[in-house]
Amino acid sequence: MNWLDIIGWAGSALLVWSLLQARILRLRALNLLGCLVLIGYNAALAVWPMVGLNVVLAVINVWYLRGMLATRHDETTYQVVEVGTDDGFLAHTLRVHAADIERFNPRFAWGGGPADRSAFLVVRADEVVGVVLAHAEANATAQIDLDYVTQRFRDFTPGEFVYRRSHLFTDRGFRRVVSPPGMVAPYYSRLGFRPEGDSYVLDLPLREATDRV
Repeated sequence: MNWLDIIGWAGSALLVWSLLQARILRLRALNLLGCLVLIGYNAALAVWPMVGLNVVLAVINVWYLRGMLATRHDETTYQVVEVGTDDGFLAHTLRVHAADIERFNPRFAWGGGPADRSAFLVVRADEVVGVVLAHAEANATAQIDLDYVTQRFRDFTPGEFVYRRSHLFTDRGFRRVVSPPGMVAPYYSRLGFRPEGDSYVLDLPLREATDRV
């Protein structure tokens, strides 16, 4: 096997690997890389039909990647919907994703029902992409019990629409948001949270100041 064969096999392996990805952004990125490798491989062998096929696939991947990256911070793409803490669909969502939730939030426990608790679903069109559960603590603090993003959308940051753009906490008089303790692979530093112990803390602006932004 020469070096050109190795390149061809590597490109094919990348394409197969990309199709095994649950995260849609990662799938598209790996698929694009595999197509680029195979374009070079087939061009070196002058197999022009395969070059044309992979060029088309690469363009399709670039088109979708561009759309994903352009809308990942677009507040019209994701909506935050408040639901009751005893909502049946919320319970269904937590049950369906229980194993994945346990993986990233090993300390999570949710009884639902108490008046000082809140539940939000982050949705894209009619698809649930995330769940945020919280309860009130002293000193105008919102303690997050669960901040979960479904696997398909984990390369995006739908949580920012809960913490930064929806005013869901400032409208309720909260001045601080504290992340779940011990969360695996937290992403809060990207949203302006600061580390504090084994959690992250976001200091919220006054509601009036938020309105002027």
